[in-house]
Amino acid sequence: MPKIKTNRAAAKRFKKTASGKFVFSKSHANHILTHKSTKRKRRLRKGHIIDKTNVREVRLLLPNG
Repeated sequence: MPKIKTNRAAAKRFKKTASGKFVFSKSHANHILTHKSTKRKRRLRKGHIIDKTNVREVRLLLPNG
């Protein structure tokens, strides 16, 4: 039986937490930050939990966690 390959693009974007949830970082936090409000930049800083509607899809892309 062949091994299941991990989708490398997904592996770079999502990380699995200890509780089994998936965390990702939001986009638009890299450049042209002078135009964005402090509130908006602060919200982009943290990692966010993936929505339950997308968990199945990400789990298929990352079979080995």
